[in-house]
Amino acid sequence: MKKILAFFWISAVASAADEWPRWRGPNADGRWNPQGIPADFAKKEPERLWKKEIGAGFGGVTASGGKVYVMDRVKTPKEIERVLCFDAESGSTLWQHSWEVSYGGMEYGTGPRASVSISEGKAYALGATGVAACLEAETGRVIWQVDTVQTFGAKLPKWGFAASPVIDGSRVLLHVGADAGSVIALDKNSGKEVWRGGPDPAGYCTPEIITHAGARQLIAWGPENVQSLDPDNGRLNWTFPYKITYGVSIAQPLYHDGMLLVSGYWHGAKALQLGEKSADLLWENQAEICGLMSAPLFKDGVVYMLDKSRGLQAFELKTGKILWSDGNTLTPKGGNPQMSLVWMQESASLAALLNADGELVYVILQPDKHVELARWQIIGKTWAHPAFAGNRIFARSDKELSAWRLW
Repeated sequence: MKKILAFFWISAVASAADEWPRWRGPNADGRWNPQGIPADFAKKEPERLWKKEIGAGFGGVTASGGKVYVMDRVKTPKEIERVLCFDAESGSTLWQHSWEVSYGGMEYGTGPRASVSISEGKAYALGATGVAACLEAETGRVIWQVDTVQTFGAKLPKWGFAASPVIDGSRVLLHVGADAGSVIALDKNSGKEVWRGGPDPAGYCTPEIITHAGARQLIAWGPENVQSLDPDNGRLNWTFPYKITYGVSIAQPLYHDGMLLVSGYWHGAKALQLGEKSADLLWENQAEICGLMSAPLFKDGVVYMLDKSRGLQAFELKTGKILWSDGNTLTPKGGNPQMSLVWMQESASLAALLNADGELVYVILQPDKHVELARWQIIGKTWAHPAFAGNRIFARSDKELSAWRLW
């Protein structure tokens, strides 16, 4: 009986922990929290299970149903973007789907920027030039595909479309800056337009749905405003002006307890106090808290976020008071610093990060300090968010996708 119970317990843990079906995990909030982390995990050198040669791209990796998904771009014999699907155990290629593109003079135009979103047996992808596709996750069969620029009047931003598709009930939400719609909602099964809303052009930030004062709000950060839309119909709830140099609205806003934090490279952080249909400035710091691409983590009133010049910082969400900075020790200092942060064991304040050099770093994050436990080289230089699933990490660079067992 004990063996049977143990089997069912392990199976339940595995089924709950082995999924990373969208950008930043199951809830798009950077929470991994796998079960069964051994006490000596930091001493265990990761074991590479397989690697596959792929093309270039900044898009993150997702994992679901024993499969791993990523997008890339190849330029010969013709220029195409691809959605690739691999077996999570063996790394064998299961299927690929492609479409022709022309990046032209797109800056940082190496490849796609968005992660593939997996939901109810379907894979949703958005390419850098605006092609959106819904594919059968098992086989890659095309269910629908649409060029959002040609069909909906989407406007290509300077660095290409970067926001990952967001699944909300029967809809897939795309932040593509279509005519009269910062966000456009399509029927997820047919690709038909349901609604569009928001005044801004396209930025680079994946929208997120929050629940505030008992009501759902879709937060879409564009290059001119922080916007709140009704996710059911696209109607505008409120906007808060935040016009950004070069339109670099990238890092995901953080919502907690009625407060919404946004932070940009050029103009710093703003914390907004939300009302039912309004947003008011709570505090701002234009010089010392300047995020760029890295989405923050939050615990017990404290935000952990990468600053453009000071490295990872801890500060109070309610006041903006800076508690510490890591002095650029966790990821290399540079003009565009980057790291992908997740809670590995949130209850113990244990985080895992993949830095821009491709190093996996284990670190304790507390309000008064950070403690690095170990770091391991697992991939080449990268800005792409990895997938953390079970006891594994799937990471990509511009040349390869690698799978590693961590313990």
